[in-house]
Amino acid sequence: MGLFGSISPKSLLASALLLTSLSQDVFARPNPEPKVPWVRKGSGRKKMAHNLKRAVEGERRATEPETCAQTVTTTITAPKANVWGELIDVETAGVVSWLFAQKDLNLTLTENATNWDNTIQLIEAMWPNKTDAISYIDGNATTPTKYAHVVLNFRATENPYYADILVGPLPIDNKTATWEPLTYPYTKQSGGHVRNLDADSDLLYSEWIYPISASIADITLDLWNGTALGLDNDTLDIWGIDPLWQDDGRIIRWDSFWNLPTSEFDSETLLPLGLYFGSDITGRDPSQWKFEGWFYNNIFYETTEDFRSAYFSSCFKKLGANVDGAWAHSDRQGPVSPNDAAYPPESVAPAGSRFALDRKEKYVEWMDFTFYIAFNRDTGMALYDIRYKGERILYELGLQEALAHYAGNDPMQSGTSYLDTFYGFGPYAFELVPGYDCPAYATYLNSSFYVAETTHTHINSVCLFEFTGDFAMQRHTTSAYTSATKNTYFVVRSVSTVGNYDYTFSYSFFVDGSIAVEVRASGYIQSAYFANNEDYGYKINEFLSGSMHDHVLNFKADFDILGTSNSIQLMTNVPTVKTYPWSKGKARSTMTLERSFLETEDEGRFNWAPNSATQVLVVNEDEKNKNGEIRGYRVLPYTGAAHLTVLNSTNLGNAARWAEYDIQVTQHKDSEPRAAHAFNSQDVADPPINFADFFNGESVRKEDVVVWLNLGMHHVPHTGDLPNTVMTTAHAGVQFMPSNYFDIDQSRSTVNMVRINYKDGKATAVETFGQDEAKAAGACTPVFTPVELNLWGYTGDIVVRKFPFDPNNPYYGTESIV
Repeated sequence: MGLFGSISPKSLLASALLLTSLSQDVFARPNPEPKVPWVRKGSGRKKMAHNLKRAVEGERRATEPETCAQTVTTTITAPKANVWGELIDVETAGVVSWLFAQKDLNLTLTENATNWDNTIQLIEAMWPNKTDAISYIDGNATTPTKYAHVVLNFRATENPYYADILVGPLPIDNKTATWEPLTYPYTKQSGGHVRNLDADSDLLYSEWIYPISASIADITLDLWNGTALGLDNDTLDIWGIDPLWQDDGRIIRWDSFWNLPTSEFDSETLLPLGLYFGSDITGRDPSQWKFEGWFYNNIFYETTEDFRSAYFSSCFKKLGANVDGAWAHSDRQGPVSPNDAAYPPESVAPAGSRFALDRKEKYVEWMDFTFYIAFNRDTGMALYDIRYKGERILYELGLQEALAHYAGNDPMQSGTSYLDTFYGFGPYAFELVPGYDCPAYATYLNSSFYVAETTHTHINSVCLFEFTGDFAMQRHTTSAYTSATKNTYFVVRSVSTVGNYDYTFSYSFFVDGSIAVEVRASGYIQSAYFANNEDYGYKINEFLSGSMHDHVLNFKADFDILGTSNSIQLMTNVPTVKTYPWSKGKARSTMTLERSFLETEDEGRFNWAPNSATQVLVVNEDEKNKNGEIRGYRVLPYTGAAHLTVLNSTNLGNAARWAEYDIQVTQHKDSEPRAAHAFNSQDVADPPINFADFFNGESVRKEDVVVWLNLGMHHVPHTGDLPNTVMTTAHAGVQFMPSNYFDIDQSRSTVNMVRINYKDGKATAVETFGQDEAKAAGACTPVFTPVELNLWGYTGDIVVRKFPFDPNNPYYGTESIV
């Protein structure tokens, strides 16, 4: 996918500054057509972006109901600046200009660069260390000094590499600005350098892949009536494993033939053809690369001559092809269910938004919760300084990495283990669809990222909304009354389409003080050819196998329960046999509680207990409630907790040690901010961050502890995954709930409850606790307009040129880039 030669890593640029002067009337343009400008040959991650050169309005509500729901979000001022916020336009432009002035870096504009030039890969805000941020947000310290995190792609060398550097302080002043290697967050001691295995991707197809395909063009024509030669009329595609195999100093890849879709649907990953070839592409000289052989129908052929000889023999068995068709298309098909054509129920917000927002600082207040929203290239959205009733519960909550590890009889499936931050969740957090991804009344924010001396902005890629669940939070019925409390909660959501999968990330907040993290997946599976794959999946179409794989997504939850002196308490339900003073000497089978604390990081890697018998609690041992119980929050699996099935993955080496357990606990260190690095796949034996190195016996008792949690799915695709996997079942989540933290359930404070007294079959009283007065004060009659009528305003990303930078003409020069 062009990888980082076309898709730049992380970037956070202030959307409001980019968009304030732009017109609103462009939203009348119908049906923006998606383009695919970023496609890395050699990987199944098909990257989608919209080719948009239209000006667009700033952060907005995607739909503006013509009713009282037009009440906008209350505007507030954050108590402190968002120190995890984005770089603004002039800051990024200043960094770019300053970097190009550093002659020792020998940089070339990305649009002019060859595979032997150095380029800027990424510019984004460097988030401050927790120690510095806490001194500011909790005390009177000044705002932490702002720096840019920059990734440079050094390819003007026989051994190309990526370099992480810090540039600053910001804003850039030529007298004070410096750059230095960014090394402290990484376990690898390499001066912030990571090798680049993709430096010659531009040559790969023209100099290697297509000539190999041409050598058997007569065979591909005979088998599938198609060729893959890099021509406009190609009907076949070729791409392969990710990450590349790194064996004994050699770089090995396997590639596979795929049928191209014959429609607008992105169904290619459902169209494998069952022919594979291996290559040794060690080094930068294609003339020194080596062909490694063909694989077809469970037979390996060491040379092309061997394969051709076998193919044209009388005993060669030719297998059928997976061909695009309605079965692979996600549009409606089949008979309509009874009454389905009638419009379904729709959620409305009759009083408008009941939360407050500082758009500039991305600071949110809902009920008793407050938090800041951050966004970066690698992991997309994260939340910081999450407080409930003024007390911080979590300093940081966000995605760290996502893994999709495949298995199969063929080298393509066996060799594929995507680490998705390599592509980035930020660049693929596209505009959300109102009424589908989020309620029509949701409030929307933009996100931005740096690409090739430009800023891309995805409009309305984060949504915020309240929702009332379809079940009560509390209820009870007696012979005299029934009481019930509405389950109203608040959600922050984004969706990232990384290749063939769409991941929906939701952070939910509830009136009882609990918090939930959920991931749902949809999109096209990466399938396998059916031949000889029975041990790895179901046969789901005539020549198609569902390719088994594990999804594992790692989240960082940096708890601060009533301060930073926290412990991990384990409380287990244990079966036992006991004799009591009152049991007259007879033993009784029962159960008891066993309590313990983790003492060191050596004990900090474990899985959820069988039968969910063990509770995991983050507690402050020095803080007790009025009953003398330790105050804390319980961490419990919501649904779909999973760790990697594969032990000591051949594909990944040390690059994904974070995926080995459900729960992992470390002592917080400023030098361990991330569980993974976007370039871990480039050196799996000695990656930039080897998560296993975090566990070195340090104390986790009464310390600033971090809980690293894995969510995921063991996915064996079946016919229900055709054409797309559905989010109702591809779902994983974890919940944090108060445990002895308060004296009573905090949802008792809401007015959204009712008690109905009755006697002799008649209601005698209805107590609404002020809810009816609140409704009357903000009452209105919702006027329902189907959301679909507003979808013509759907847009995509925009591009703002950063070098050369003209603040009066931010779209200068983008025609040749987009």
